[in-house]
Amino acid sequence: MTKKIAIVTGATSGFGLLTAIKLAGPYHVIATARQPEKAEALKQTAAQSGAGGDLTIVPLDVTDEQSVSDFGKTISDYGAVDLLVNNAGTAYGGFIENVPMEHYRRQFETNVFGLINVTKTVLPYMRKHGGAKIINISSISGLTGFPALSPYASSKFAIEGFTECLRLELLPLGIAAALVEPGSYKTSIWETSLAKQITPPGKESPYDRYYEPIKAYVENSASKSGDPREVAELIYQLAQQKQLKKLRYPIGKGVKLTLAFRSVFSWSAWESAIKKKLFH
Repeated sequence: MTKKIAIVTGATSGFGLLTAIKLAGPYHVIATARQPEKAEALKQTAAQSGAGGDLTIVPLDVTDEQSVSDFGKTISDYGAVDLLVNNAGTAYGGFIENVPMEHYRRQFETNVFGLINVTKTVLPYMRKHGGAKIINISSISGLTGFPALSPYASSKFAIEGFTECLRLELLPLGIAAALVEPGSYKTSIWETSLAKQITPPGKESPYDRYYEPIKAYVENSASKSGDPREVAELIYQLAQQKQLKKLRYPIGKGVKLTLAFRSVFSWSAWESAIKKKLFH
């Protein structure tokens, strides 16, 4: 195969689907699906865009060791990989006292351990070509905490630290690693995961009075979110660059303002702003 090879995990919806379609053409895209039966939207979109010939859908559950191993055997047929977009993810929320430990474990199995395992599996095939790139999809939640989002935020913080180490290790090998850090975007993660997981703590809970303001804030942020195609376009542009000069690429409404606030003002100021907005 003469075209460069790109892998996009979690490609059946959201950022993953849009990114896979955007990359198809300049790359032959290996688009992964945890549940291949849910890949119909990807197949239809690819066919409508004329990208179907440059896209192969492959089953992959990043939380399953055997599935990742089988995926490694599949990509070995392609010889070399030029781009890996680690997008597969889920989201859990809730007040820490109320969140089952199983939810924390599931959160990290997908967002962190799955991402690490896929990266380890693909790296040997990336060392065969100079200029390969790894783009890990993080979040503004990987840079600043927020009440009732501890499972999701802590997993994204972990991705941030992992990618810092990964980038430094790969520098001498000519492979670049970077983070794309979206703010609020209207993708299926809100309907399938996060919105369902911030459950009411109960009238007897000391957190009950804070539940509605936090839920309303999260839902309001989602309703005012940007077009997820912006994120796919950013990933596409990064893929075309000869070098990824920066480690972090934040994107989305209000993201840069939030990060500027956090970098200029103290934690106490941030804490006060959260308290005023949600706990008054």
